[in-house]
Amino acid sequence: MPAREVASFLHWVQRLQWRLFKPLTVGVRLLAVDEGRVLLVRHSYVDGWYLPGGGVNAGESLQEAIGREAAEEAGAVLRDPRLFGVYSSFHERKSDHIVVFVCEEFTWRAGRNREIEDVECFAIDQLPEGTSPGTRRRVAEFAAGRTAVAAPW
Repeated sequence: MPAREVASFLHWVQRLQWRLFKPLTVGVRLLAVDEGRVLLVRHSYVDGWYLPGGGVNAGESLQEAIGREAAEEAGAVLRDPRLFGVYSSFHERKSDHIVVFVCEEFTWRAGRNREIEDVECFAIDQLPEGTSPGTRRRVAEFAAGRTAVAAPW
């Protein structure tokens, strides 16, 4: 079975688990913006472009999580990430809380791993086709100068 199909199946199993057990989850996402361009990733297990990020591990601070996820998913090293907003999503019958950080000073290197198929920077006003709705909303909020919000994802 091809790796993408295995990853998609495992993602489906995880979503089923969320439906059955209705967990509370906390995740982080990164708005890495430089000179009007935003860093996005494309995962191996779901279609579309997303802000880099993922779950917060037990015993890990939000700051540690965003640094780890940025490095793992985008090969990014962050300098002074700051809170952008806290969002809630009750999609898939889970209580998902997403803490978004913004960072305007970072380095990154394109790379791929079993989770990430592609990493690219795109102009804020020219996001690629297939960019997730949540990603589009966060980028639009940043472009409009909005910060420090608590809102639905």
